[in-house]
Amino acid sequence: MSDMGIPDTTMAPEEHPPVAETTRPRARFRRIDRSWAAVAVLLLVACWAPFELAPFHTFQLSLAMIYAVALLGLNLLVGHTGQISLGHGAFFAVGAYTTAIMMDRWDTPYPVTLPVAAAVAFVLGIGLGIPALRLRGLYLALVTLAIAIFLVPLLKRFETVTGGSMGLTLDKPEPPAWTGLAEDQWLYFLVLAVTAVSYLLVAGLLRSRVGRALHAVRDNEIAAEVTGVRPAFYKTLAFAWGAMFAGAAGCVYIWVIGYVSPDSFTLTFSITLLAGLVVGGLGGQWGPVLGGLFVMYVPTVAQDINQAAPGVVFGLLIIAVMYLAPNGLAGLVGRAAHWLGHRARKGRTDAH
Repeated sequence: MSDMGIPDTTMAPEEHPPVAETTRPRARFRRIDRSWAAVAVLLLVACWAPFELAPFHTFQLSLAMIYAVALLGLNLLVGHTGQISLGHGAFFAVGAYTTAIMMDRWDTPYPVTLPVAAAVAFVLGIGLGIPALRLRGLYLALVTLAIAIFLVPLLKRFETVTGGSMGLTLDKPEPPAWTGLAEDQWLYFLVLAVTAVSYLLVAGLLRSRVGRALHAVRDNEIAAEVTGVRPAFYKTLAFAWGAMFAGAAGCVYIWVIGYVSPDSFTLTFSITLLAGLVVGGLGGQWGPVLGGLFVMYVPTVAQDINQAAPGVVFGLLIIAVMYLAPNGLAGLVGRAAHWLGHRARKGRTDAH
């Protein structure tokens, strides 16, 4: 009540939260809702695709998802930690050969090979990450480049284990009778399950304290160390995690292809993976997906355009994409979605 007996309808300042405190959480929740809605739609389309596409196109989509899993690991290292790696294909090859040797020499059931291949690549990532801590920039890129270069001769050297230049041929996982699925459909859903789990793991990691530490190392290593973050520890972990996802992708690659040879993992493959990530979009959640599609389809398109010089066409396509979308295809899609949303809101406003 006021002094004149009139009820005081004004509220205390603390009863009116600042606009920023009320609108920011709502905006954040709206972004999260839209993100989850997009993921749900994408999963529905992914589950529908193998029943409508020809077996060869289903096979291509499976490979695109495998490359997306490998690029998830590379994105952790390059996009979220700020390190450079030109040898990511080597970890992919480690996972592939670990799986092939287990299935060919020891007749190991294929589901068991996935955690083993990921673990072997993880340990190798730690082993290579520790000595690389003293390096950065171009020097680190040269070290990872050397790994990709000597891998192929090394695999050919141990012919009794790796099959040498001839490689190893393996039986693909057969679909259980109760599923009623064809072989290509069964393999597609195996790859889809691995891809979905990988994305959930990476999303949880980036939302945790570890993800914030990786971003701190990427943005300013000295400032991160001052605030209590150990750059050496998290850079090593980034190498290990990146290698682990690449190893898992190499394992699933063997399930789908049924064959492995050293010439499948040359330096060109590692560079193509890095180019795919940059074109897809560094540091974003959709960058690895778009990068996987790029790695799968663009070399094929380049081959169809000019069989004599597909590398030239491939390079020109990369230049064109980066000119039109400096932040990658994910940034281009984001800008297009923002523009469409702005136009839709403007249309509703004009209608009223």
